[in-house]
Amino acid sequence: MKRANAVTVAQLDTFDEVIDVRSPSEFSLDHVPDAVNCPVLDDAERAEVGTLYKRVSPFDAKKIGAALVSKNIGRHIDQHFRGRERSWRPLVYCWRGGQRSASMAHVLREVGWEAATLEGGYRAYRREVLAQLDRLPGQFRFRVLCGATGTGKSRLLEALAAKGAQVLDLERLARHRGSLLGELPDEPQPSQKMFDSLVWKALKGFDSGRPVHVEAESKKIGQLQVPGRLLERMREGECVRLEVPAAERVRFLIGEYRHFLTEPARLKEKLKRLTTHYGHAVVDRWLSQIDSGAWPDLVADLLHTHYDPSYLRATTRNYLHYDSGRQLSLERLDEAGIESVAAELSRSSV
Repeated sequence: MKRANAVTVAQLDTFDEVIDVRSPSEFSLDHVPDAVNCPVLDDAERAEVGTLYKRVSPFDAKKIGAALVSKNIGRHIDQHFRGRERSWRPLVYCWRGGQRSASMAHVLREVGWEAATLEGGYRAYRREVLAQLDRLPGQFRFRVLCGATGTGKSRLLEALAAKGAQVLDLERLARHRGSLLGELPDEPQPSQKMFDSLVWKALKGFDSGRPVHVEAESKKIGQLQVPGRLLERMREGECVRLEVPAAERVRFLIGEYRHFLTEPARLKEKLKRLTTHYGHAVVDRWLSQIDSGAWPDLVADLLHTHYDPSYLRATTRNYLHYDSGRQLSLERLDEAGIESVAAELSRSSV
């Protein structure tokens, strides 16, 4: 039976604020994008109440839990909600739409705000996200940016987004550049569930009458899996092939991956993982180039030996319209060059 004042996932966007009252560890794993975390029990308190429930008695656990929940709700109202107007409409959710969200919503309604809870809580939200990730990609026409490593695909996506084009930047959402060296310094990847949520949020905001620009990706971006149906639709999409002179790509990549220049030991460890593919002689050559600071030679060697052949094999095999794709050439990966290509693509995006 549906609870009073409970709504569905489809109604999320009708509220002024979404409040996740689960513990911080639950929230960090995944949450409704843009939700604020106001736990009614933090991780330690939740563990304490749960242990008491199992080892002593449910009654004693509920007494302790009620006191903690009441204290925390009061603190959140004082610190987070005090400035909200009477017309503010919050949506509250917990793990399964049970007591944690009901308690917070009840107090908020007693104050005078029109608070609701999410029917089925996070579990219902997660099921709906997975269902929509299977359904939504079929509604869109994808324009896929293809090009070897160092052709400025991510920069072009940024320029397209600035011009109002529809852009799905999967590497930005995944916090990873999608290759062996694609890990971003001091920026861990989100969980798979959080990545799914971010992709879902982006997709549901698109207009099906306009193309969605996306970069050609493999099945995984770092440790994260691209949703299967989305990847299928991307591989069926129109391809745009970016061509950039090799020397310009080398210059561009040295700037983009400058953090490895200051941490050569870290770069060495990553390249050593390719020993089984290319043998000790090739990898030792790369390590020697690092030791001598021969960065242009190293980058050119990596592109010629590893990145370009791997990219061409994977892209021609997986993207159906790669060979027939429109080709765009950039002599320089500077602001003017990228802006020019973005303007050309934007004109055909309406």
